[in-house]
Amino acid sequence: MPERQRADARRNYARILAVAEEEVAAHGAGASLEQIARVAGVGSATVRRHFPTRHALLEAVSRQRIEALSARAHDLTAAEGDSRGALLEWLTDVVAYCVTARGLAVALAYVGPASDSIHENACSAALERAGEPLLSRAQHEGAVTPGVTVADLIALAVGTVLATEHHHDPAAAANRLFHLAVEGLTPGPPPTG
Repeated sequence: MPERQRADARRNYARILAVAEEEVAAHGAGASLEQIARVAGVGSATVRRHFPTRHALLEAVSRQRIEALSARAHDLTAAEGDSRGALLEWLTDVVAYCVTARGLAVALAYVGPASDSIHENACSAALERAGEPLLSRAQHEGAVTPGVTVADLIALAVGTVLATEHHHDPAAAANRLFHLAVEGLTPGPPPTG
């Protein structure tokens, strides 16, 4: 009987996740957990057993996109050429993914207690690990201001996406604002005044 329960639990998890992906794509991070349970044909308690928080559900839904962004960072790190351009290309991809993957920006924006590993933000942590070599290379070459962190850049990308999500063309607005903001990454003399 325990083996059958494990198989049922795996099927339920897969079904809930598939429905959640559709619901989050349609309704964003506020997708109804009760609706997800109904469409998946399970009870709300089953959804909460697999995904104890909305954030846990959003992280699971976003996992493949995070893996794709991490692979993209790796490819750009391995490529020769303009280190600042490579970093900005990756961050532009992060913004674009967040605009198209409703719920991803909210998953990245979650801030839980730092000492509470249950609430650690796996999405942001994965992107920070992936982006660190890109940022380090750009800073080492003097192409990006020292002291900037990948967490700063992810927060900038997420904030831009969240600020433009209700714009009539959120992708264009997010891209424009993000590129406007990153001009401050270029090292230069401090402002006078």
